[in-house]
Amino acid sequence: MKRRLLYLLLLLPLSSFCQEFDFGKPTNDDFNFERTKIDSNANAVYLDEYGTTRFSFDSETGQMKLLHVYHAKIKIFKKEGFEIANVVVPLYKSGTGNSQAEYISQIHGVTFNLENGDIKEDQMNEKAIFKEEKSKYLTLAKFTLPNLKEGSIIEYEYTIESPYLFNFRTWNFQAQYPKLKSTYVANIPANYKYNVSLRGFYKLSETKAELNSACLRVVGKDMDCSKLTYVMKDLPAFIEEDYMTAPSNYKAAIYFELSEVYYLNGSIQKYTKSWSDIDYELTSGKDFGGQMKRKEVFKNLLTSIITPNDTELQKAKKIFEYIKKQLKWNGYYGKFCETSVKEVTEKRSGNVADINLSLIAALGAADFDVEAVILSTRDNGTVNKLYPIISDFNYVVAKVNIGNESYLLDATDPLMPFGLLPLRCINDQGRVIPLRKPSYWIDLKASRKSFTTYTLVGEVSENGKILAKLTNVSMGYDAVNARKEIKKYTSIDEYVEKLDESLTNIRIKNFKISNVDSVENEMIEEYEIELNTGAAAENVMAFNPFFIYPIRKNPFKLKERNYPVDLGAAREERILIKIGLPKGSVVKERPKDFSLALPNQGGRYIVQSAMEENEFTLNQLFTLNKAIYTSEEYHYLKEFYNQIIQSQKTDVVIVKNK
Repeated sequence: MKRRLLYLLLLLPLSSFCQEFDFGKPTNDDFNFERTKIDSNANAVYLDEYGTTRFSFDSETGQMKLLHVYHAKIKIFKKEGFEIANVVVPLYKSGTGNSQAEYISQIHGVTFNLENGDIKEDQMNEKAIFKEEKSKYLTLAKFTLPNLKEGSIIEYEYTIESPYLFNFRTWNFQAQYPKLKSTYVANIPANYKYNVSLRGFYKLSETKAELNSACLRVVGKDMDCSKLTYVMKDLPAFIEEDYMTAPSNYKAAIYFELSEVYYLNGSIQKYTKSWSDIDYELTSGKDFGGQMKRKEVFKNLLTSIITPNDTELQKAKKIFEYIKKQLKWNGYYGKFCETSVKEVTEKRSGNVADINLSLIAALGAADFDVEAVILSTRDNGTVNKLYPIISDFNYVVAKVNIGNESYLLDATDPLMPFGLLPLRCINDQGRVIPLRKPSYWIDLKASRKSFTTYTLVGEVSENGKILAKLTNVSMGYDAVNARKEIKKYTSIDEYVEKLDESLTNIRIKNFKISNVDSVENEMIEEYEIELNTGAAAENVMAFNPFFIYPIRKNPFKLKERNYPVDLGAAREERILIKIGLPKGSVVKERPKDFSLALPNQGGRYIVQSAMEENEFTLNQLFTLNKAIYTSEEYHYLKEFYNQIIQSQKTDVVIVKNK
C-alpha cells in the first residue's frame, strides 16, 4: 500500500482553486453525461462532491467543536444504482452522555428528472429521514431520495456537529461508485497542528494552502486559519473483494491526527507522544494497567482451577478455559475496561478489555509471565507506526510466555483453542504492553494453518446409487468455523437436518459429530450418505467426483487489484475418494491427472484418479501456503482458481456389465 505523509507546511503548490458548487442547479451537461467517459459498467456516478470542515467555539459550554458540511450530486444510470439514494450517515458517541455525541442537521435532498425537455424536481420529505440506534456508541442517520428513475440526478447535503477534534474529519475520495470530482476543504485554526496523511493509490489532482483570516472567534479573540483544499478527479469505484482487511487501508482518503494545541494562555498540549509516554499512561491507568494488576481477585480461585501436578502449559490452558466459560463477551470491542476485573467476575460479562485483562490478571495470579497486546482489528484498519496514536487501537489480547514459547490468547470466543487468535485479530502487528518493560511490536499471525481432510469410502449399489461414509477432520480456523456453524442451531440434529436439505443429490442417512465443545481437539464429522448418480444411458451412470465442497465460483474477478489478498492463515485441504464399482465395470471417462502450482511455492492443486480392481479412487490436494499474497500475485491467484474450476467440471462415466 502506498502511503505518503503530507505535512501542512508542504501543501503549498497549487493549481486552480475549487469552490463549492451550487445546490439544486443541475445542468444539461449533467443530464447528458455518459458513463462511458469514466466507467462503462457504472450504475451511478458522482458528478460532483464537496465537503468542508471548520472549528466552532460554543461560548455557553466553553467547548470547541467541528462543523462538517457534505454536499453531493449524483447521476443514476440503471435501476441497480438506486441503492446510492439510500444514504446512511454514521454518528458517533462516547456512550457516556449527550455531551460527547455527534449530531446531524440541515438535511436537504432533491431528485431531478428530465421529462419532455423540462427538469422536474422532487424534494425529499422530512418523513424520509429517521435514525437507528445501532449501539451505545453509534447512531445511523438514514434518508432516501424520492422518485428515482434511470437517468435521475440526485443531490443532497447535510451538516454534522462533532465534539471529536483529534481526527478532525476523514475525507474519503473513493467510494463504491466512480467520481468525476471530489473536493475537500479543511479550515484549521493556526494554534491547532495536525499531521495529515494521504492513503490509497491515487494522487491529488489539485491542492492549495492559504490563509483564512479571522476564521474563528474564541473568548473575544479572532483567530486565523489555514485553509487547505484537496481535489481528486476521475476516480474509479473502489470494489471490495473477498480476503481483504479494512477498505480504509486502501481507499483514496485524507486523514488527520492532532499533533499539538497552543492555548491562549501560552500553554502547549502535545498529542503526538513517544511510546514511553504511551506505556506509562497505559500501565498506570486504572482502566488498563490497574486491571492487569488485580491478581487478588483470582488468588483464592486458583486452587479450584489448577493443581500442583499440572505442567505450566496445562495450568495456562485451564485458566484460559475457566475465563472463557465464566465470562461472556457483550459484543463490544475496546482496549480499556468499562468496569473493573472484580465487577466483571461478579457480573460475568464485559467488553473485550474486561475479559482479556481479567485473563491477564488471572494468569498473573498464577505467577505467569503475561503481557497485554493492543491491536487494531481487520475491520478497523492498520495502525500508524510512524508515531504512536492510541486511538488507532481498538482491541486487547493476552500474551503469555511459557519457557521458550509465547502464546497469544483471546478469551472472548469460547470456540477458540489455546494460542489461536480470532481471525478478526490477525492484522499486521500489535503492540505488546508489559507492566515493567518497554513496549514492542509483535507480528499478528495465525499460529496454525487451516486444515481439513475429507475421506469418502463407499460402493455403487444395485440401484446405481453410491452408498458411502464421509469423514471430515478439521483443525485451525476450519474447525472454528465448523463449530460456529453448528452452534447457530439449537442442536446438532437440527444442524444436520439443515445440512441435508442444502445438499444436492446427497441424502444423509446417519451421522456422528465429535469434539464440538472440545476445542483443543480436531473436529470430526462422520456421515453415512447416499449419492444419486445420473444415468446417461442404459447401463451407463455418471457423477461428478468433485461434490465435496467444490470450487464453482472464482472469488477474484477484478482486472487489477491494488491491495493484497489477505487470507489470515495458510490453508490445506485434502480429499480422498474410494468407490467400489460392480464387477466388470469400466470407467469410460474420468478426470485427467492435473497439477498446478503458484509461483514461489505459493500453493498447489493436484488431482489424481485411478481405476484398479473395480475400485475408483480420486485424490485431491489444495494448498495456499501463504496467509498474504501481494497485489502482484493477484493475477496468478485468479488464474489458479479459473483452472481449478475448469478441471472440476469433468464427470466420471461408468459403463456397467449387462
